[in-house]
Amino acid sequence: MSYFISLRTDYKFDEAINLITEALKTEGFGILTDIDVKGTLKEKIDVDFKNYRILGACNPTFAHKALQVEDQIGIMMPCNVTVIEQDNGHVEISIMDPTAAFNVIENEELQPFAKELKQKMERCLTYLEGID
Repeated sequence: MSYFISLRTDYKFDEAINLITEALKTEGFGILTDIDVKGTLKEKIDVDFKNYRILGACNPTFAHKALQVEDQIGIMMPCNVTVIEQDNGHVEISIMDPTAAFNVIENEELQPFAKELKQKMERCLTYLEGID
């Protein structure tokens, strides 16, 4: 089982970030964190790196429900989304697979949340595939 689902696109890097952010909004997610890996590596250790962002997406309704079932689930939040500009010019958008992540937690009550979250994330990627 893979720990992520992804989509390779021909979008420009910044365009891909904007589009996935909008797609996530349609499924009730907001971006809590936005880590610029390229900028951080340059600033902290003076290393040049490709465009790479980690977006921490959260759906408050699902977060609240999951926290009521398992208060330590916060260690798995938010759902991370990476936007990576590959050397070939393609931009890959990857989303943590909630079902894979939640499998490490021995609480069957979380599985329905994980499955529904995965469906929401997959719809976000499908949304991007449908844009011309």
